[in-house]
Amino acid sequence: MTNPARAVEEFRLPDLGEGLTEADWVHWAVAVGDRVELNQVIGEVETAKATVELPSPYGGTVEELLVEPGQTVPVGAPLLRIATEDGPAEPAGDSDGPSRPSVLVGYGPGDAPQSRRATRRASADAGRARDGGTPPARPDAKPGARKLAALLEVDLDTVTGTGRGGVITRDDVRRTAGHGDEPTAERPHSPAPESSPERTTRIPVGGVRKRTAEAVSRSAFTAPHASVFLTCDATATVDLVSTLRASPAFEGVRPTALSVVSRALVHAIADEPSLNGHWDDDTGEIVLHHDVHLGIATATSDGLKVPVVREAQRLSLPRLARSIAEVADRARTGRSTPSELTGSTVSVTNVGVFGVDGGTPILNPGESAILAVGAISDRPWVVDGALAIRKVVTLSLSFDHRLVDGEQAGRALATIGAFLGDPVPMLLADT
Repeated sequence: MTNPARAVEEFRLPDLGEGLTEADWVHWAVAVGDRVELNQVIGEVETAKATVELPSPYGGTVEELLVEPGQTVPVGAPLLRIATEDGPAEPAGDSDGPSRPSVLVGYGPGDAPQSRRATRRASADAGRARDGGTPPARPDAKPGARKLAALLEVDLDTVTGTGRGGVITRDDVRRTAGHGDEPTAERPHSPAPESSPERTTRIPVGGVRKRTAEAVSRSAFTAPHASVFLTCDATATVDLVSTLRASPAFEGVRPTALSVVSRALVHAIADEPSLNGHWDDDTGEIVLHHDVHLGIATATSDGLKVPVVREAQRLSLPRLARSIAEVADRARTGRSTPSELTGSTVSVTNVGVFGVDGGTPILNPGESAILAVGAISDRPWVVDGALAIRKVVTLSLSFDHRLVDGEQAGRALATIGAFLGDPVPMLLADT
C-alpha cells in the first residue's frame, strides 16, 4: 500500500485588516503532536482592536509551535508547522478538483461562521476522537486573564474563577500568583520588615492597552483640543426612557439615556457637519463624512474599545438603542472583529456610569469631536422662576480646533441640550 503524500505546511499570521501590522499571541489551543482539523481554532491573538481566534487553514498533525504566549508577532511571521497527509493544498479556484476554501482576511477559511463556544466544542470533540477519551476541559477565562497568566506563569487549571459564571478574571490570576492576596485565618499577612523592598507587579503592555496609549498620545499632541460644557435639565429624557421601556417597539432591548443622547448628537451633526469630519494632514484638507459612524466608548476587561454603529443617521431610536447595546456587548465579551472597532467618525463616551459628573475626553484619531455624558442626578434647578428638584446632567464636547470653532461646537452642544430637555418633538420630526 502506498503511503499518502506528506507535506509540512507553515501557517503564517494573516493580514488582520484595518491597517494592523502586528498582534500579540495570547495562547495556544493546540500542542505539538495534536491532530487538527480544517477550521479548528489553534489559538488567539490580541490586536489593537480585538481578541481574534485563528482557525487552521490545514488539517494534519502539529509539528512545531513557533511563537510563545505574550510574544508580539508581525503579520506574515510563521506561527506553526502542520504535517498534512494529502500533500500541499490546491489553490482556491482550481478547476481540476475540489479546493481548500478560500481564506478570509484575518479569519481563516471562509466556511459558515461558528460561535466561539461552538468552535471550542468542535476542538474538544476532535481531541476526544484522537485520544479515545475525554480531555480536560479548557478553563473558562477572559482573554486578558489568559495573557496575564502566561506572563506570570500561572497554570489556569489552578485558578478559581470569580467572574460571572465562574469565568477567570485578571484579579483571579493575580491572587493565584501571589499578587494582591487577601489575608486569611490560615495564612495571615505578616508585617513587612522596615527594610523590605516595595512590592510591585510589572505587566508588559501590549494589544489593546498599548495601542490605546499610542492613539491617545498621538491625538493629544497632533490635534489642538478644545472643550465646551453644558449642564442641562434632562428630566424629560429620563421620563421618556421610562415610558419607552414599556413600549413594544423596544421589546428585547433596554433603552437608556445614552440612546437619546446619541440620537441628539446625530441630530446636531445635521446642522454642524464639521463635527463629523477630520483633518487630513497629508493633503491639508478638511474631510467631511456624509455618514455618521458613531463610536461608542466601552470599558472592557482588556481596556477601552470603541465599537462602531454604522450609518447612525439612518437609524430610528429603537434601532439605534438596539445597535448600541449589541456593539457594546460584543466589545465587552471579546467578540468584536477588528473591522467592528474601526472607522468611527464621531464618538460618545458615558462617564456618568462611573458616578462622574463630567470630563474632557481626548479625541479618537481621525475624528473631530467626542461627546462625554456625565451622571444624571437629582439637583436643584430653577423652573418657571421657582426652585425644583430635577434630573440634571453635564455634557462636555471636545473638538479639533483646526476644523471646528467654538461657535460650531457651542451651537451643537446647545442643540443636544435642547433635545434632552424636550426630546419628543425632535424625535417626531426625525420620523
